[in-house]
Amino acid sequence: MNTSPFQPIRVLVVDDHTMVRRGLATFLKAFDDLELAGEAESGEAAVQLCAQARPDVILMDMLLPEMDGATATRLIRQRFPQIRVIALTSFKEGELIKDALAAGAIGYLLKDVSADELARAIRAAHSGRATLSPEAAQALVQTANQPPAPGLDLTGREREVLALMIDGLNNTQIAARLTVSPSTIKSHVSNILSKLGVTSRTEAVTLALRNRIVT
Repeated sequence: MNTSPFQPIRVLVVDDHTMVRRGLATFLKAFDDLELAGEAESGEAAVQLCAQARPDVILMDMLLPEMDGATATRLIRQRFPQIRVIALTSFKEGELIKDALAAGAIGYLLKDVSADELARAIRAAHSGRATLSPEAAQALVQTANQPPAPGLDLTGREREVLALMIDGLNNTQIAARLTVSPSTIKSHVSNILSKLGVTSRTEAVTLALRNRIVT
């Protein structure tokens, strides 16, 4: 089905593997309403090529050398908001999918997608409709259902106190360092233990180090 006999959807292929790019270029030739606008082997090249090739839709690999796919997607969407980006990758980790969508990708597909499914996703993207592979949707659900990382609700001052606890300082020493009273520090430490769900300073320090709560 042609979107228009005179204006096929122009597709830019971005992947650091030559064989993948060639395969996608060949795939596009099988559909009258799709047209190869160009190829790029890196995120930087993709951003630069957009100004010349003026694609309608981009098939963007996420793991690219130097500038990754999410960064490239964000820059392209900022500079060329009319261009739609579909993440086309081999990876289905929840955080990678979230990064791609947050950067402005309208779709997320795995590279084992069928030709017809990919063609439908390109047409959908061109029309402003999102497409997620079932695996990507499942990964997003699993990521959303995970408990939040410990320490997200710590205040800035509590993080300072926790960092000094990690350094081995006691309440009196921390109070002197931060020029507040020991009773104030005692209150901060109590809040830290409560928010981290632990019962001792040692547990708090161990949890903080394991989860890199403070830098």
